This record gives sequence, C-alpha cells and structure tokens, in this order.
Amino acid sequence: MEAYLDKSLSFARRAEDLVSRMTTEEKIAQIISAAPALERLGIPEMDWWSEALHGAAREGTATMFPQSIGLASTFDPELVGEVGRAVGKEARIKYEQYSSHGVRDLFKGLSLYSPNINIFRDPRWGRGQETYGEDPWLTSRMGVRYIRGLQGDDPDYLLTAACAKHYAVHSGPEPIRHEFNAVVSAKDLHETYLPAFEAAVKEARVAQVMGAYNRTLDEPCCASELLLQKVLRETWDFEGMVVSDFTALKDFHTGHKVTKDAAESAALALKHGCDMNLGFVYMNLSESLERGLITEADIDKACIHVMTQRLRLGLYETPESLRVNHDLLDSPKHRYLNLKAARESLVLLKNDGLLPLTGKFRSIAVLGPNAMSISALKGNYHGEASEYITVLDGIRRAAGDTVRIRYGVGCELTPYQQPAARESRTGDDASVSFFENVAPTFNLMELMGHGDREAEALAMAEESEAVVLVLGLDESVEGEEMMGGYSCDEFAGGDKKTLLLPSNQRRLLEDVLDLGKPTVVVLLSGSALSLEDARIGALVQAWYPGALGGQAVGELLFGRFSPSGRLPVTFYRDIEDLPPFTDYAMKNRTYRYFEGEPLYPFGYGLSYTSFGYDGLQVEAGENVEASVSVENTGSMPGREVVQAYVRWDGGDETQPRWHLCALGSVFLKPGEKQRLTLSIRQDALYTYHEDGTRAVEKGSYTLWVGGGQPDARTQALTGSTVLKASFRL
Repeated sequence: MEAYLDKSLSFARRAEDLVSRMTTEEKIAQIISAAPALERLGIPEMDWWSEALHGAAREGTATMFPQSIGLASTFDPELVGEVGRAVGKEARIKYEQYSSHGVRDLFKGLSLYSPNINIFRDPRWGRGQETYGEDPWLTSRMGVRYIRGLQGDDPDYLLTAACAKHYAVHSGPEPIRHEFNAVVSAKDLHETYLPAFEAAVKEARVAQVMGAYNRTLDEPCCASELLLQKVLRETWDFEGMVVSDFTALKDFHTGHKVTKDAAESAALALKHGCDMNLGFVYMNLSESLERGLITEADIDKACIHVMTQRLRLGLYETPESLRVNHDLLDSPKHRYLNLKAARESLVLLKNDGLLPLTGKFRSIAVLGPNAMSISALKGNYHGEASEYITVLDGIRRAAGDTVRIRYGVGCELTPYQQPAARESRTGDDASVSFFENVAPTFNLMELMGHGDREAEALAMAEESEAVVLVLGLDESVEGEEMMGGYSCDEFAGGDKKTLLLPSNQRRLLEDVLDLGKPTVVVLLSGSALSLEDARIGALVQAWYPGALGGQAVGELLFGRFSPSGRLPVTFYRDIEDLPPFTDYAMKNRTYRYFEGEPLYPFGYGLSYTSFGYDGLQVEAGENVEASVSVENTGSMPGREVVQAYVRWDGGDETQPRWHLCALGSVFLKPGEKQRLTLSIRQDALYTYHEDGTRAVEKGSYTLWVGGGQPDARTQALTGSTVLKASFRL
C-alpha cells in the first residue's frame, strides 16, 4: 500500500509521501486556491475559497444566522459554538450535495474563510460587522467556540477547515488596504491585536490562518517574518496552513512596492510561510524557481501543509465523524437555533416605558427603509435562506389581529440610492419595471420623489397611535472595499465617515418625532450609530439579525421575551471623539482606553425585568473564581448576562482602566435566585508591558461583577451598580 493511503500513518507523513509523487508543476497547482484534479493520485479538484461567517455562504439555500457582530452581542460563547457546529454541518452537506453532481468550484468546498477575529477598533470600519467586537477577550472566547463548532469534535479529522482572519492588525480603512502600513506599539500588538489569533491557534487548533492585505510594521502581512514566522510558527507552534487574502500577494508589487514583479512577490510570500495563494500570483513560482528566488524544498513545505489539510478533511477516507445527516440542512432544529440567536442578539438601548407595546395601542405605523428590507437582515458574506421574515412581517405576526398595522417606506436607505437598486421592494416600487420598460423617457425619481414617500409615511403616522421607525444601513453601504459604490460625505468604499444616519433618514426621523407620537426606533446596522433625540421613546439595536430576525424583533417589541443582548462595541457620541481612522494605537479607543463619556457603553443593554446581585466572593488560589448570587427582582422571566471586569491595581495610565475577564448567564423567573461561579482564566489576568511582554503580576487586583461595566455612564443608564471585591495574587 502506498504510504499516502495508509491510515495508520500520521497525516503529515502521508502528505509527505503524496507530495513526493508530484511534479513541480503539480505541486504549484495544488498551492493555488483553485486547485485542479490530479487523477493519477486520486485527488479531485478543489476550490479552497468558501465563506461561513454566519452560515454557509454563497452556495445556495442554508440557514442564515445573525451577522457576527450580532452573535457577539449575545455574550454567549456556548451559543456561538452551537451556531458554528450547525454551520459546519451545513457546509459539509452542501459540499457533498454539489460534489455528488461533479460540482467542486468556487464557494462549494470544505475550507471556510471564517471567522473574522479582527478587533473592531473603530466604528467607521465597514467590515466591523464581521467581527465579534472591540474586546480581545470576548473575541477570543467567541472565536474559539465558533472554530471548534466549524471543525467538529474529531481530534484528527476536520468536519470543515476553519480559517482565522485577517492576520493581523487589520481593521480599515477599506479604500487603502492594499497599500496601507499599520503601525502599532509592541504593547498594543500583543495586548489587543494578537490574543484572539493566539487563542484560535492554541485552544481551537484552527486549521488555517489568513494573512491580511495591509502591511504591519512595514512588512506585508502575507509575508511577515514577525507575524508568520516568529509569532505564528515559532512562538505559537502553529501546524496548520497559511493562506493569503484574495490578490493580497499582487499588492506586494502593485500597492506596497516591496517587490518588483509577480515572481518576486510569489517568492517573498512562499519563503516567509504563506502556503497557499488565494489568487494567481503563485502561477509565477516556476519563474521564481528558475531565477533562484526559492528552492524546490520551499514548494514542498507549502504543499505538504496543504495536502495535510486535504487528508484531514477526508480526501481518501470518510470516517464516521464526518458523516452528516442531510436532513439537518435548513432544518427545524437549525431554524430554532437561528431564532434563539436572533432573540439573544437584540440590544435594548433605551426604553422610557414605551416597550413592550402589548395592549397599549390599537394602531401602529411601521415606517422606514429597513422595515420591509430583506437585505438588512443579511449582513455581508451571507448565504440565501428559504424564508425571510422582515421586521414588518415580525411586527404583524406579534401584534395579532387586534392591532392595525400601517406601513410606509418613508425614504430610501440613503439619499444616493435609487429605488430600483433596493433588493426589497414596496408596493409602489413594483411599478419601476413598468416605467423603465414602457416609458423610459420619464424621470422616475421626479415622479416618485422623496417628498411623496415621506408624505405617505407621515400620513400613516398621523393616522396611527404609535410609530415604529425601522432605520439603519445594509451591506450596500457598509461592507468590504466598495470602490465602485458611494463616495460622498457619509460613506467611502464600504466605510462610514460619520456616526449619523444618512441625511434622508435623519429628516424622516425628525419629521416623525415632530408629530409627537410615541415612537420606537429599531436600528439595523453592522456598526454603532449615534441617536440622542430625547423624544425617542425606545431604541433597539438589531444589527443584521439573520433570516428570521424580523420575527425576533417583533417578539421583543410586543414583550414575548425580555431582551438580554449586550453591546460588544462602544457607541460613541461623535466621530470627533476618536483618533484618526488610520491611527492603530489603542489610546482613546474602545472601552478599555476611551477617555470620554460614551453614548452607550460596551457591555450595556436593558431588560424588561430587573436583577439584583449580592454575596460576591472571590477565591484566588491556583485559579481565580468569583461566585455571586443573582435574583430576578422584576415581574417578567428573563436572561441576565453576568459580566466580570478586572484591573491590576499596580498598573499606571498605560494600562486599561479595567477589562472583561469572565462571563456567565442565568435565566430566572420573577423572584428566582441562583448562585453563579465565574472562573477567571490566567490569560484574562495578563498585564502587558511596553515591550510586548506579559505576566500575571503579583499584588492586588480589583474585580467588579454585575450586569455591565463599573463605569458611571452604565450606572446612569441602568440605575444600578455592580459589586466590587479585591483579591491578591
């Protein structure tokens, strides 16, 4: 038996034998993402590029969960792990379905370029929606669980191959990512930008790591001696595969100008540990070899890493752990999990008593460009669901037959967007195709102008007792490198220039509030927006809540459950409160270092009930454990997210004022009380120094435990304080 078929040997040994049987040209072809079949060795073609941020994406029908930032707001790593497991199984099913019909092309594979564990350091970044927020510890916990879910439980074989991206120090701006150099201190690098990747490698054993487009400290991330060799391979002992981002190697000579041509770029990446090229630059490796820029051994090393992954994915055998029941695809079980995730993701930011709406109004006007939008449910890097429940749908279902629901779109998503460009059409929009086909000389926008849309919406509001305004953004304005999209005062290449709603939505909001009706605002967006109008009775941050997100929103508004989502990012009042977008230093960024007062703090979220805490005790031995009693002191059952923050008392102004170190949650009926123990991991107690070194320092620590941060703004918004204790190490 050939060694590569011998299951008694290690995957690495089998891969070595397999690669030894290939020609140079064959090896090069296998380390390019669109890898061809190699029939004489029984290797079918495989395209390594598939996506799965919040569901199996871009490959047909699959369960579409809330976007990653929404999953982060659950503050529930276990739930995120369940979502990851469902996504991994559905991706395996889709692969088997397609490959059984001979289809193995783009987005049909088992290599999933997810999760995105970059730090959402600046609210302007359009791709921040793909992340788990601004906190390194929370991102680490969510990322580890999601990766484990995607990859399955077998210690040897992979259900799918997860990919931690984008390594490292990457979070915009989008328009300059192909030439940008991110400059950070050693402290910020190791304290903020690397911990989630370290956890992905060491704890989750992530199969792949993707290099970022930009340079970090002058080195292209996909050919960084510091990141790929010294940190990833040598310090963290990463044994998996490194892949470039799409066309990132081309940037070496076209954007970063660190090489002269494609052959040099290919050689630089390969020599520094990039095993696979997502793109085409590695097609030049034969020339690189001829010019003496690389050796055959360099190609072998990369190809062995790649073929090891293929073997772990079941190239020649399919163990029982990789067999998945195809009935799970888009199943009731996954649908229930999707709805649960959507419910837990919703964050109630403000409520003056207006919510829940149940029994208060006989008629409600549901207005706004995202009320009936399917696009606003999705977020970017999405799949396609078999059913979508918009916010308007969800409100109608939750309201029942006794409440009259009136609807008006009010305005387009932005003042720059034509009605025909929107995925979700109102009844009036259905006439667009008729006018375009039958009367192309008509100026449709003049006929259907903004004033008509707003006039209709205001009439709906005037004739109703209350208003639900569904506003925000969608993937058409915030997302990845939209160089052909809007470039205006509000958006640029997928990023935001402001924290305000688009100007036409602001006008609609002002005009509706001027009517004096009780008004709820629901925001669908992937990032923080700033709304401070005191006339808003209630404010819900719904993110991009997935295919069933509208049902979850409707249920929340009508009190079918008590909200429990928490903000994984800080909501700032104004962009002027922040450093420049291109400044990657953490000074005055995120809750750990922000020097001003936030609009809504990290970790914040309201409930329909109330919770009391008492009896905080801390035991600091070999491990640190905090126990606390939590009681539902309100009148409604609810889930409470219990948060612990810590600070080493010996730190100076260069250290965080405090940082999240443990999480837990309890679901309690009114009057019910439960004692909860939080284990504080060693990596949550590290102090990072200016040279990048870290240690669990000796001395006194302060610990806070409660429903949010121990800051004055959280206390003012919630009307409650957190418990405080000290311990020594």
